[in-house]
Order: sequence, then C-alpha cells, then structure tokens
Amino acid sequence: MLCENSTHYVNKTDMFSNYPDSFEQMSVGMGCFWGAERIFWEMDGVYTTSVGYQGGAHNAPDYRLVCNGATGHAEVVHIVFDPSKISYEALLKSFFENHNPTTLNRQGNDSGTQYRSAIYTYSDEQMKRALAAKTRYEAAYMGKGFGAVTTQIEPAAAYYPAEDYHQQYLAKNPRGYCNHGPTGVACAIPAA
Repeated sequence: MLCENSTHYVNKTDMFSNYPDSFEQMSVGMGCFWGAERIFWEMDGVYTTSVGYQGGAHNAPDYRLVCNGATGHAEVVHIVFDPSKISYEALLKSFFENHNPTTLNRQGNDSGTQYRSAIYTYSDEQMKRALAAKTRYEAAYMGKGFGAVTTQIEPAAAYYPAEDYHQQYLAKNPRGYCNHGPTGVACAIPAA
C-alpha cells in the first residue's frame, strides 16, 4: 500500500479498516481527487474518506503511472458512510452536481482517462440507484444545454490508496488546487 498512514488527517478515523458493520462504501471519480475528497469529508454522515486509484488493470498503481495513463485507473474518492445519517442518493447528488459529468476524460484543465467521471458500486442495489441517478442527471444536464452524461458506472474493483501526501490534500494545503464546485445543474433526491 502506498499510503502508510491510515488515520484521516481531518476526522481522525481509520481510512482503510475497522468500519462499523452497518456502514456502506462507495467510490467516485470526478477529476482531480483533491477537491472531490473535501466535498465528501465535510458531509454529515460520512465516516471517513480517502483517495486512491480504481478501475484499472495494474496491481500496483502509483500517481506517476496513473498520470501517464499506463494503468487505466481513475483518481477516486473512497467514501465510507452511515446510511442511517446520509443516503446514497444524497452522496450521488453531491457527485453529479459538483463536477461536469458530460466531459469525457476531462475536468477543467485536467485531461486524461484518470480524470474520468466514474461511480464504483459495492452492491446490486447501489448499481441500480447509480444508474437511475445517471438517467435523471442526464436529462437535467441536457436540458441546460450540456451533452450526454459520460459517467462510467461499474462494480467496484480493487481500490489502491494513493500516496500519503494526496490524502486530505486540501486540509494540509488550504490554498491547493481545486476545480470542484456547483455546476448549476440540480435534481431533487427521489422519495424513498
């Protein structure tokens, strides 16, 4: 594992193990993982976050290899959350509304497959709900003049935590690079 420190810099939880049994996981790629991670660690009901690499074909990815496009991985945020405090749909809402899911392999100045829009699901139910959210948001984005949503949705593959210096980067470097924020496209969370 590239990340040797397992303690979350902001909330002091274990990023990689010892999750409470009733908690769920999800992983999302929405461009550079620095700003994306901050969006989620600030949400009530999120237990812990970390950044890493997912969705590729190499069993030892690191930042250099991923940025060179040599592994096929996306930069992702891994999220562990308490579903009794925050819904999967609320997390999907933050995902779809804080990056442009209609740009293929690009977010702002960042381009390459590692910056693709992606959701990695941890259950059949998550897959179903993620696909439904993609359909809702595609209609909303197209209604505002954007193209089709390019978000890749797949079952979670192996997750490789990124190097220590990437974890909670914007808490450690408050003036660091971040290109995430509201896109101006929103959808209501569907009734349960």
